[in-house]
Amino acid sequence: MISKNRLKLIHSLERKKARSESGLFVAEGPKLVGELLAAGWSPQYMAGTEEWWLTHQIAVERDVVNEEELQRASLQKTPQQVLALFPIPQVSLSLSEVADTELCLALDSVQDPGNLGTIVRLADWFGIHHLFCSLTTADIYAPKAIQATMGAISRVQVHYIDLTDALRQCKAPIYGTHLNGENIYEKQLTHTGVIVMGNEGKGISPEVEDLVNERLFIPPYPADRTTVESLNVAIATAIVCAEFRRLK
Repeated sequence: MISKNRLKLIHSLERKKARSESGLFVAEGPKLVGELLAAGWSPQYMAGTEEWWLTHQIAVERDVVNEEELQRASLQKTPQQVLALFPIPQVSLSLSEVADTELCLALDSVQDPGNLGTIVRLADWFGIHHLFCSLTTADIYAPKAIQATMGAISRVQVHYIDLTDALRQCKAPIYGTHLNGENIYEKQLTHTGVIVMGNEGKGISPEVEDLVNERLFIPPYPADRTTVESLNVAIATAIVCAEFRRLK
């Protein structure tokens, strides 16, 4: 049985302040928890069903629970077999150093946790190892965001930085999507640099846009057809990353 204090701690981790103070985040389900364990992440605590523990031997403070107890602890609508508390990793790298040697992503005030988690998953798919987020971007360790990564967070490092300042120091190409940009399918793209993706409603902020030196446009089809005003940021990220990798 999970203690009352433990339940209180788990539910407090829905809030960013509690995550920051405790240094912990919640991961749920066999897929996400399994990916983190396989990557060598060490949980502080785990609660799992008897079925889960029959196939997993892990030296960790733990509780064996039934479905009803797991439901009480879970932050998800449909909990699945296991819940774990992991320490938030402390990572710090220079955007300019990374962009000089490989392709990386930067997010400027992306607000939706689901979009953020999906972009981490996309980065993993396209072999992008670093994601640099402005301080106004959603928290990747929020429950909805971390679940949306589907375990990709174990292979993609997420950094929170002063994005404007970091881009000022970047000598590598800085790409950004823009309605007045060059057609991405006709543009010569590089194998290094940083791709900036903006806020869901406002796009890239003016101060960051001033630092973008390679503007890209994803054209609709046919080009003169009336269509929606813009693409979802995660979908746009997928299109841009796919084109960079296609030309590699």
